[in-house]
Amino acid sequence: MKKNLITVVILALVLVNLILTAILTISILPETKKANELITQVCSAINLELKSGTVTSDAMSVPIDQVATYDIEETTINLKDSGDGKNHYATVSVSLSMNKDSDGYKDYGEKMDEWKSQIQSQITSVISSVTYEEFTSDQQGVQNKILANIQQLFSSDFIVGVGFPTVTSQ
Repeated sequence: MKKNLITVVILALVLVNLILTAILTISILPETKKANELITQVCSAINLELKSGTVTSDAMSVPIDQVATYDIEETTINLKDSGDGKNHYATVSVSLSMNKDSDGYKDYGEKMDEWKSQIQSQITSVISSVTYEEFTSDQQGVQNKILANIQQLFSSDFIVGVGFPTVTSQ
């Protein structure tokens, strides 16, 4: 009789443990997802890569004597309508930083003038897709989007940085 009673008590404790574990999992899982989304947003805001094991190229990791620049003259671009009833514009000149040691530089870097219109098209499409407020508050984010689009255009990461030497927006 004692063995059966102990077995029933153990079974009851196992069921209670299972129920409490399920409740704990159900209550913690949504909060964990929210925390993961917050971490992703913070990492993207400070430009951290979340993928481990991949090497990313950026202008800071290339020695200055290995960096070549390609400048694109000032261009005036309409910004996306922000709903305030005013037309906003940005006048920017763009400087592309290129890694001279990269294979892509050997293929494309010496002849950048041939792709100037395609590069300007990428710059225009990114800048025209942001509002005045987004452009003025996050120019680094706009530069990063332009960099990603141009790297995708050339299917190479020889372009390691995008800068705005002169910027005027209204």
